[in-house]
Amino acid sequence: MGTLFENIENLTVAQVAMWLIGGVLIYLAIKKDMEPTLLLPMGFGAILANLPMSGAVTQFITHTTNGQTTTNAEHGILDLLFDNGITNELFPLLLFIGIGAMIDFGPLISNPKMFLFGAAAHFGIFFTLSLGSLIGFDLKDAASIASIGTADGPTAIFVSMYFDSTYIGAILVAAYSYMALVPIIQPAVIKCITTKKERLIRMEYKPANVSQTTKILMPIAITIIAGIVTPRSVALVGFLMFGNLIRECGVLNSLSDTAQKAFANIITLMLGITVAAKMQAELFLSKQTLMILGLGLIAFIFDTLGGVLFAKFLNLFLKKKVNPMIGAAGISAFPMSSRVIHKMGLKEDPFNFLLMHAAGANVSGQVASAIAGGLVIVLVEKFLV
Repeated sequence: MGTLFENIENLTVAQVAMWLIGGVLIYLAIKKDMEPTLLLPMGFGAILANLPMSGAVTQFITHTTNGQTTTNAEHGILDLLFDNGITNELFPLLLFIGIGAMIDFGPLISNPKMFLFGAAAHFGIFFTLSLGSLIGFDLKDAASIASIGTADGPTAIFVSMYFDSTYIGAILVAAYSYMALVPIIQPAVIKCITTKKERLIRMEYKPANVSQTTKILMPIAITIIAGIVTPRSVALVGFLMFGNLIRECGVLNSLSDTAQKAFANIITLMLGITVAAKMQAELFLSKQTLMILGLGLIAFIFDTLGGVLFAKFLNLFLKKKVNPMIGAAGISAFPMSSRVIHKMGLKEDPFNFLLMHAAGANVSGQVASAIAGGLVIVLVEKFLV
């Protein structure tokens, strides 16, 4: 009983606050179906990591024997998973194999100009990097926070761990929370900067007859080009394209199905609960966390602004106009963003089917997010030299 009372005495208000945050994440996962495979383990992990003297995270225990005091580290499973799954970027890279296996390049090949939206819809990353530096964050931390704008959890982890950011817990919570909130964030931003007439623009879709050879060569070509342009991104892009090659080669169908479903889900669950190692109250509850949440929202908003405004700019020169909502699908949040744009189009006009165009932009955004992560690393390193 003495141990029980000691644990209750050691319980802090901050830890209870983290229980509540964990409960909110679990609620959003179950009741609102927001990224449940990630938010649920993150929420439960936040509770695990914030129990008094929790054995799930590393504790430093002081013993006094014969007048001599020693301190021993009792390693927690969450910290062991973090060190062996996230610090070395293993989990995010493995997850990219599963994401790559979900990608279909057909819509993008049928309408190659959708490649442009993948670049335009990542403007928020570089805007947030500048803003984060201006308000006082160290450049490496600002770059890590800006990676929230990739709208891609594995890329955000990759960049944050590369720069050894102390804010990885807050960054990951922001990244995945805002990805789950894409159906709320993007429609609000799009309606603010487009007119009814623009949202009613219809786009004809002519599917290209894409050969299997083209589908096989596509991931190989993207890997080589990305590796030459931004070598730092080659691990992210390479694992993403490896997953796509498994899908398109035609001889690994069972592995492709496994990668898309069971494998991706297992890695996502492990990733979610492992991130909780950095959601301990003393690391998470600070004014910096609130600032990171605000900057993450800004990154998502300016990503959407960049894609939509670029589409409006293109329309100044195109005879066949592009529905500017398509530009917002260039954000990585795959495949959620393309579905959001498709639903918005149907709401404006029940006969306006934008899904395939949006899917092309969304696939481009998924590739662009990995490249953008590499570019951020290169730019920051050059600036610090």
